[in-house]
Amino acid sequence: MNNLPLIARLLTLADDELILGQRDSEWTGHAPLLEEDIAFSNIAQDELGHALLWYTILHEHCDQPHPDRLAFWRAAPEFRNATLVELPSGDWAFTLVRQYLFDEYEKARNAALAQCGYPPIVEAVGKITREEIYHLLHSQGWIVRLGDATEESHRRMQAALDQLWPHALGLFEPIQGDAEFSAQLNLIKIAWLDAITPTLAQATLIIPPDTRPVFGGRRGEHTDHLTTLLDEMQKVARTESPDAVW
Repeated sequence: MNNLPLIARLLTLADDELILGQRDSEWTGHAPLLEEDIAFSNIAQDELGHALLWYTILHEHCDQPHPDRLAFWRAAPEFRNATLVELPSGDWAFTLVRQYLFDEYEKARNAALAQCGYPPIVEAVGKITREEIYHLLHSQGWIVRLGDATEESHRRMQAALDQLWPHALGLFEPIQGDAEFSAQLNLIKIAWLDAITPTLAQATLIIPPDTRPVFGGRRGEHTDHLTTLLDEMQKVARTESPDAVW
């Protein structure tokens, strides 16, 4: 596989996971239930581990910097994550809706990646998929549980979906430099919609119609929220030089 398209693809995969993992970790000690505090901490750890898998492939197979350099020494314009994952965590409803939309996207995306024929990616997808099964069961269960529970929970879940939907569509922004994978994005989107539509309907949540996607993240065009997040996430590493040994 040509290195330039591979690098472009892997950066989107890794950066999505890293930033979502960082956002999920913000619930540690703050989730509404003890069980959810533990569950979301585990999910955050998994997402960060998935990011490490993708960054490691970049380092070992594409002659890119060490994973720590990629995570802690790039500025916001160098990141290729979708804007969906960088938005502030908001309330519990916002976090759950985002997690569910991403989990279903990741399932559809990984199904496509498993057929790419590049052994390091196929092997990584196999490892990630085993954990993502539980992530999806968790987030999907909460969507159904809260979407049609009380008037207040429904209101919050619908408000979260309305706010997140344009950013979720941004997950399908073509990847600059990776025409092969970009050509598959429409099929991945169809699979994603086929999966989320019945779940959202069961939760009595309405998908916002005629929504314009928020693109730009795959090109390094981000909200100010990513800069704030990176300032916090990279603060400790940047107290030392990039060559420091931990």
